[in-house]
Amino acid sequence: MQLGRFTKRFLSSTDGALTAFGLYLTVAMICVGGLAIDVANAIMMRTHLQVAADAAAHAAIVAREYKTEAESKTIGMQVAAATMPSSKFGVTIEADDIKFGSWDATNEVFTISAGSDDAVMVDTKRIAARSNAVGTYFLSFVGLNSFDVVSQSVFETYYPTCFREGFVAQSTVDIQSNNTYANGFCIHSNSHVEVNNGNAFQSGVIVSMPDVRDLVIPSDGFNSNPGLASALRDGSYRLRVLQRVNDIINGVDDPTSAYFRNDYVTWDGVDPLTINYVTLDRKDKIDNSHWVSGAIHEVSCNAANQKVTIPANEVLQKGVLITNCKVSFGSNSEIRDIIVVTTNTADDSINAAAGFTVGQDDGCAAGGGAQLITLGGMNFPSNLQVYGGQLIAVKTIDFAARANGIEGVSMVSGDRIDGTSLMNMGFCGGSGMENNFQAEYFRLAI
Repeated sequence: MQLGRFTKRFLSSTDGALTAFGLYLTVAMICVGGLAIDVANAIMMRTHLQVAADAAAHAAIVAREYKTEAESKTIGMQVAAATMPSSKFGVTIEADDIKFGSWDATNEVFTISAGSDDAVMVDTKRIAARSNAVGTYFLSFVGLNSFDVVSQSVFETYYPTCFREGFVAQSTVDIQSNNTYANGFCIHSNSHVEVNNGNAFQSGVIVSMPDVRDLVIPSDGFNSNPGLASALRDGSYRLRVLQRVNDIINGVDDPTSAYFRNDYVTWDGVDPLTINYVTLDRKDKIDNSHWVSGAIHEVSCNAANQKVTIPANEVLQKGVLITNCKVSFGSNSEIRDIIVVTTNTADDSINAAAGFTVGQDDGCAAGGGAQLITLGGMNFPSNLQVYGGQLIAVKTIDFAARANGIEGVSMVSGDRIDGTSLMNMGFCGGSGMENNFQAEYFRLAI
């Protein structure tokens, strides 16, 4: 009887009913907590791999500018290894994880192309196949001992629009009044831009500086400069092409250099001895009786104030002029398919009389451009014409009224650009400016 009552009481008792549920709940919480810890660890490692991939991709694409594909891969792997040492993380990157090619930003597609320097794709990995997969803590109790974690980075090269066509200066860009800037044109200063009244900025024009609040305009400047307000951008650039001025000057006569222009020099494309080198006397006026089409011309001066002169109304075509003299162009003179470089450091190391024309007025057609490069400055009076031309000066570029670059102009100064009034500056979209000197810039694509 007593045993029966005890049995009945025991079977109907609810004491400790939650104990079993608590045990199940505890196990479930341990599993969920373990999953969270292991997943968080995998995500942390993916972030670490992403940093390594980004660093390796950037290093490889920058190195590719001057080095071979294999050398660039080695540099990329060294940077990744410094970020994630193999002694701690295993082999996270191999040469085959770095691929050069091209990047289609519209469709976000990377196309591998051996020998390319347009873009690079880098994978960093912690995977079982390399015996460095990311281990688990709690999930190993349910048979999942590790995660495979992979990160990818793509860097691409690009050329800022401002450096292809426009005015770019390390210091001030000062433009005066009654100028017109067509769609696509760019004005950039790493200091600030100064604008007077009566200028027209068409839709698509860019006016940029580190802080647009530093723009200097008259009190009614936005009303008197239609389109200026919408053209303003914050931005800053390293003027990389200026860092290469000496390389450009030293490379224009070297057929193995990236700065040599086959379009301007006549030779067989194989034997450098077939290049025609012409030495000119600085006292000779450089006209077509001295200029040899397709040749590399060299002129030396004994003093910094000495100059070489191109006579008025002279049209020189095809060739290269290398000098340490000042270069002075006569009125209405013109150069086409020509590079002029000088190591002269005077403020007016390249100068001209009125009506000087750089490049051929050919409606943005291919060819016909010209490049002027100097370690000094440039000074031009009225009616400077630029068609598919490039002017690079370490010092100030100064030009007066009625300049016309409606068919493509690029000016880059390590100091100031000073332009006055009645200019028409346009945008060719790169056509006709194929031989301009450019420095690559690099950006993260994905």
